[in-house]
Amino acid sequence: MEYLIGIDLGTSGTKTVLFDKTGKVISSASLEYPMFQEKNGWAEQEPADWWHAAADTIRTVIEKSGIDAGEVKGVGISGQMHGLVMLDRDGKVLRRSIIWCDQRTAAECEEITEKVGAKRLIEITANPALTGFTASKILWVRNHEPETYAKCAHILLPKDYVRYMLTGDFATEVSDASGMQLLDVPNRCWSKEVLEKLDIEESLLAKVYESPEVTGSITEEAAKLTGLKAGTPVVGGAGDNAAAAVGTGVVRDGKAFTTIGTSGVVFAHTDHISIDPKGRVHTFCCAVPGAWHVMGVTQGAGLSLKWFRDNFCAEEKRTAEGMGVDPYFLMDREAERSPIGCNKLLYLPYLMGERTPHLDPDCRGVFFGLSAIHTKYDMLRAVMEGVTYSQRDSVEILRGMGVELQEMLACGGGGSSPLWRQMLADVYDCPVKTVKSKEGPALGAAILAGVGAGLYPSVQEACDAMIQTNEPQEPISENVPRYDAFYQVYRSLYPALKENFKQLAAAE
Repeated sequence: MEYLIGIDLGTSGTKTVLFDKTGKVISSASLEYPMFQEKNGWAEQEPADWWHAAADTIRTVIEKSGIDAGEVKGVGISGQMHGLVMLDRDGKVLRRSIIWCDQRTAAECEEITEKVGAKRLIEITANPALTGFTASKILWVRNHEPETYAKCAHILLPKDYVRYMLTGDFATEVSDASGMQLLDVPNRCWSKEVLEKLDIEESLLAKVYESPEVTGSITEEAAKLTGLKAGTPVVGGAGDNAAAAVGTGVVRDGKAFTTIGTSGVVFAHTDHISIDPKGRVHTFCCAVPGAWHVMGVTQGAGLSLKWFRDNFCAEEKRTAEGMGVDPYFLMDREAERSPIGCNKLLYLPYLMGERTPHLDPDCRGVFFGLSAIHTKYDMLRAVMEGVTYSQRDSVEILRGMGVELQEMLACGGGGSSPLWRQMLADVYDCPVKTVKSKEGPALGAAILAGVGAGLYPSVQEACDAMIQTNEPQEPISENVPRYDAFYQVYRSLYPALKENFKQLAAAE
């Protein structure tokens, strides 16, 4: 038999899954680790925790399965993006990693924009300077911890540190590197211009590979710790969203996925690079060689429904507990009591500010049109519709950039709701599918490993062999114009309230 391992290095923990070559799960294991927040807005993790979690879970899935480790033909890694790992000349970690959600680098983002130029930065890196990205973290360490920066010999991303511990190689790949703000995204290589303007030595950075390329092999030392066979190939892997795209089969033009988790993502594959000059959506290299993806983000997607549940649905939570079901199942049934448009009630899901399309940290959530006729069920459905309209904002930008959207996959907790999936189909006016596997990024990483190991000739053909989808929910023709009428009102509200949001933010 031939098997593949996918490692999904997340923020709360690492999950490792052993698959056979058809995509069937043979065994899996997870291990959590802490995040450190010494100051408001800071977020750090210990790279050693990632490595120990990866090594332990690899060993566990091999032992649980009872397979011969020699039958594992390849290993792929998916990882949280943007984190900064700094090593000295001996490969020792110099400080905790500053991870993706850290917000300390506003001044460094201004420094990057000033040195590179706002327009030029987007042309090269396909994104404006953002606090979450890696380049601003590098500058922060240089500005605030010069003694640490002086000792730095290697800069890696989180998953690439685990790769280093597995193989001894300093390597990354294009999808994750795109989020560092140092990569020339159109040309898929480090940008000499950006590095020169920011005075960062290219020698600090790892070699860049395509995602399914073999970057190294398991060392004898790593084999003892993980149970893998020395010499097992390790491929480039991918950043978390790029790996999720592979794991859902979004690897051809016309395919996209919508994730409704705490935040929401609309992610589309494109064989031809397209960059939004306004920086409202992210363009990154994707895990398919020679292709890219474009991604819009809703900050408060599933978070909005969780907020409503926690504050207004105590009865549903008690009833669900007694029935042994998820309270969201009951909330779906209750939202169905309200018609499309929620009796003329709209919700803006800006609980945490917004990314796409507004890039506004000051905007906040709004119920618009509230009257004495409205019930809790109207408000509940309005939350779900408002999140859907927010994600359509991303879809409209992608369509305006020439990115095709013919088929949509639904992922995340919200994607498991038939009602929410139907809203997506009707609001987007396109079919919405789900995949049968729930492993997402881990499956995507394993698929990339299968290509690198030679089990499949391409990422697309590997996805065809290893991914199964459920029947799509088609848009209901009479619902499409009804939703569209309310969406047009929805999209007019942010411009009308923009200055009010700023006034509210400034008020004492």
